[in-house]
Amino acid sequence: MKHYTFTSESVTEGHPDKVADLISDTIADYIIDNNQSHRAAIETLVTTNKVCVSGEYKSSQNVAKDSLEPIIRKTIENIGYDQEGFSYKNLDIDITLDQQSNDIALGTDNFGAGDQGIMFGYACNETEDLMPSSIHYSHKITKALSHARHSGEDWLGPDGKSQITFLYSDINKPVGISNIVCSAQHDADIAIEEVRKKVEEIIKPTVEDYDTSETEFLINPTGRFVIGGPAGDTGLTGRKIIVDTYGGYAPHGGGAFSGKDCVKVDRSGAYIARYLAKNIVASNVAKNATVQLSYAIGIPEPTSLYVYADGKVRTDIAEWFINNIDLTPLGIINKFDLFNIKLTDTTNYGHFGKKNLPWEAIDLKDEIKSL
Repeated sequence: MKHYTFTSESVTEGHPDKVADLISDTIADYIIDNNQSHRAAIETLVTTNKVCVSGEYKSSQNVAKDSLEPIIRKTIENIGYDQEGFSYKNLDIDITLDQQSNDIALGTDNFGAGDQGIMFGYACNETEDLMPSSIHYSHKITKALSHARHSGEDWLGPDGKSQITFLYSDINKPVGISNIVCSAQHDADIAIEEVRKKVEEIIKPTVEDYDTSETEFLINPTGRFVIGGPAGDTGLTGRKIIVDTYGGYAPHGGGAFSGKDCVKVDRSGAYIARYLAKNIVASNVAKNATVQLSYAIGIPEPTSLYVYADGKVRTDIAEWFINNIDLTPLGIINKFDLFNIKLTDTTNYGHFGKKNLPWEAIDLKDEIKSL
């Protein structure tokens, strides 16, 4: 087989869409407050000198503007935005939140699925965290940019993106890196040649597992990236769902994660699907695995479960999961203690592949091996 390529991207915490995601998750954390009876579905739009928040909630928390506005400003300050066009100090904040519909509450108060929908989980043996290589290393690049900025490289701005193209000799067999694209927001008074040199020095160590002597580095291809963040491009919650998951290497059900409580199966269903897929691959019965779940609003049990591993439909594994794993929203919530995690811990650099997240646990290997 001739070599083929696959590409994924990642974005920094200061990308406009991620600013929106983090605001939504921060507000959801505040509203939920570790209480399983609370609900949140928060959407955020960020643009030049403005933040608009809307959505639905069910909570005993004070969700008036005067309680949420300081939280929003602090979130933006922590990201690093105190720039002309978008500053935590003086931006305009518009908040319109309504109580959750009683019609929806009929199905979700007793932990029926928060909506209908399909969710996918994926894992493969390409990296130690069982994630596809291109999204794994794209996240490493953007994390390196953010770490450099927070560690004193103050010429860097909060906004940034990475994109990496891997060469493959066969399925799940990466052999090299064709090119790396990286755009980093920077101060106006630093020359583009210096930006490119410094950024390459920051990101090269993240891909040292591969020989990059023939890799093409395309850093700030336009030659200037001073105006960035929401001042340069409007951001919306849920617009980076491919960055959040598998970089396009696996299917996505279409539902966003950020701003939602975990009764919403867009979030919890995707988490359990990743857990199941990862345990399949960790058991060494397959080099890659895709798991699909589907739900109906208000109904606890999933309407379907599909397992596809190494090019085969595995009904035996699917049946074992159905009979032995509680796949209801409440079952998933209890298994991963989802009302006691900080949703903001998941917002940036992917919801999967982080060792500290409970759905990354590997504890079903022996059972799956015996099937």
